[in-house]
Amino acid sequence: MSHGLDSKLIVAQSQAIGIPLIQREVTWDTYEEAFKAVMIELKQMGVEGSVFGDIDVQEHKDWVDRVCSEVGITPIEPLWGLKPEQILMDFIDKGFEAIVVNAKADLFGEEWLGRKVDRRFLKELQKLQSEHNVHICGEWGEYHTLVIDGPIFKRRIRILDSRRVLRKGYWEYWLLDVLKYDIEGGRRRK
Repeated sequence: MSHGLDSKLIVAQSQAIGIPLIQREVTWDTYEEAFKAVMIELKQMGVEGSVFGDIDVQEHKDWVDRVCSEVGITPIEPLWGLKPEQILMDFIDKGFEAIVVNAKADLFGEEWLGRKVDRRFLKELQKLQSEHNVHICGEWGEYHTLVIDGPIFKRRIRILDSRRVLRKGYWEYWLLDVLKYDIEGGRRRK
């Protein structure tokens, strides 16, 4: 929800990777209830644990631990406590490709939208971190990304057309409104 993306892009991502996807339409008020319902559904299918990407925001981890405990699912937090710079470098070095799709307007200009997450991106984030206390991995919601390719992908997502939109609400943020995309055909990796 916080990425602001059309849910069809998440479907395209699951197709490009080749994994099943469960989506539910929710609001912030119904999120936890729907999340628990999906976890219970997965548990009935034999799922015993769920992987989360929390790094160092204790409030997020506490929520995950509580909700998973309530439905009997083991939370797995492989990134917890790791250094954010190392996480981002490992992501880049392993060959994943992501682009910025959402960024807080008080920290980032619209030119950040569509930017590839690479070493230059990391250097600029490190500068922002020293000036504005930005979390390198965006853990406080400073920015969000969409992974469009990488070692686990069978096919790459190509963004063909998009526009930059300034959204106003609780805070102002830039959104990359993806208007057209495709999934490249054929398997690229062996």
